[in-house]
Amino acid sequence: MSAKTITRADLTDAVFRSLGLSRTESASIVERIVEEICASLENGETVKISSFGTFSIRDKKMRMGRNPKTGEEVPITPRRVISFRASNVLKDQINQNLANHSAVQAAE
Repeated sequence: MSAKTITRADLTDAVFRSLGLSRTESASIVERIVEEICASLENGETVKISSFGTFSIRDKKMRMGRNPKTGEEVPITPRRVISFRASNVLKDQINQNLANHSAVQAAE
């Protein structure tokens, strides 16, 4: 497995290579997409990207936690968390690639 992390710069470069726009325009497109996703999530909306997955917000209630160092109980404040659920298309694609990769390694 590759340990590479895809960054905004990588996405910008991919848009640049695919669409032939300038790097500045490509960066602007990537930034606008990320901003739109963030704004929607901040408003409590669900973001569904077809064939990729769904980002949603969940509210977590206040609960009691424990400081592992001292054993003291401390309250954990209520908060909103983002969850991502991959689409079946994405899951199938990942598992297909894993199966192909395993078959190649077994043949070697």
